[in-house]
Formats: sequence, structure tokens, C-alpha cells
Amino acid sequence: MELVYVEPTYPDRREAPPGKLSYEEFLAWADDKTFAEWVDGEVQVMSPVADEHQDLSTFLLAIMRWHVEEKNSGRVFAAPFQIRLRMTERGREPDLMFVRSENLGRVTRTFLDGPADLAVEIVSPESIMRDRGEKYAEYEAEGIHEYWLIDPATERADFFVLSDDQRYERVRPDALGIYSSTVLDGLWLDINWLWSRPLPKLRDVIKAWELR
Repeated sequence: MELVYVEPTYPDRREAPPGKLSYEEFLAWADDKTFAEWVDGEVQVMSPVADEHQDLSTFLLAIMRWHVEEKNSGRVFAAPFQIRLRMTERGREPDLMFVRSENLGRVTRTFLDGPADLAVEIVSPESIMRDRGEKYAEYEAEGIHEYWLIDPATERADFFVLSDDQRYERVRPDALGIYSSTVLDGLWLDINWLWSRPLPKLRDVIKAWELR
């Protein structure tokens, strides 16, 4: 029997405006509580995230922000915060993104104007094709150096890094299940952390980093 994803209805979900909008009009319509993206001039309102998605996003945000602050290497942003993709003229909203210090000139009050250095998408049933297809191609074309795709439902984590020819190559964790970021120097993940319930505490992750 084939399983088909059916998107649930959300009575309080904000409706997208009709017709096409400029990016400036889209930003004027959206607010800091609206999860939406701008694609081909139209607004795509995103579904609310599940608690598992939120927990994982919060965990990754905590460890990334601690690492970045310790290294004074840039800034970490969490959704809802837009990234304007100039190569494809789209406005996307990664779950998390990191911008190096030398690229912080791209940050405006309401969006990142140009590529992040690292983008993270936590996959949900309704976002599988978008995250693995559209966004993969868009982030590659934009020159986002590192892209993490994390799927808690299937306990699958994929990590992609731009090669010399500006194409994504998958980088696998080592034999111990450790993935080391190429952008966040010194930050590594034990993939098993991502599927632990409860998720590890920040102090335990920091201790593991210090011991390795």
C-alpha cells in the first residue's frame, strides 16, 4: 500500500496574498511570525513545524551559537529569517544558517542579501521534495558552501560541501559517526546525538568537544 502525505489544515494559518509580488512587497506583507518563502513572485506559506522539528532546531542553534561566539567567527540565524537568493531570485527561509564575519555586510534588518556560508534544513513530510530538490539546486547555484539536510523521521543526515567546480559533493561522517564541518572550524557532530531522546544538553556537547 502506497503512503501519500496529506497536508493537515491549520485554521489560524495566514493566507498568502493573491497574484505575484516583488520581493519588497513580500517583505512588507510578511512579519517576524510568518513562515513563508518567495518563489517565482508568489508567496508560499509554510506549515507549522512539529515539536520534534523544533527541538532539533533549538539544539542545533544552541551548539552552533555557542561555537560561533567562542570563535567570534560570525553569526547564526534561525527561521523566520529570509535569505534572498540572487542567482534564482527567490526568498528562502532555512531553518538555520551561518554567516562568516567577513560576509556580515550581506545582513540587512529583515533578510540576508546573498548566500549564507552554511544552511541547515530539517526535513518534514511536506518539505522533502523542496529541501532535497529545489533548495539543493538553489543553494548550490547561489554558492552556499555547506548544506545540511537532517531528517528526524528516517534518522538520516546528509552533508554537502561545494567542490572546486562549485557543485555539491556529499561528505559522509567517519567510521565513528562523526561529521566535522568545513565552514565552522572545529565544530563536529556525533550523528547519534541527533536521534537521541532527550537530545544532549549543551554542556555535554561542549565537554565532548573539549575531550576530543
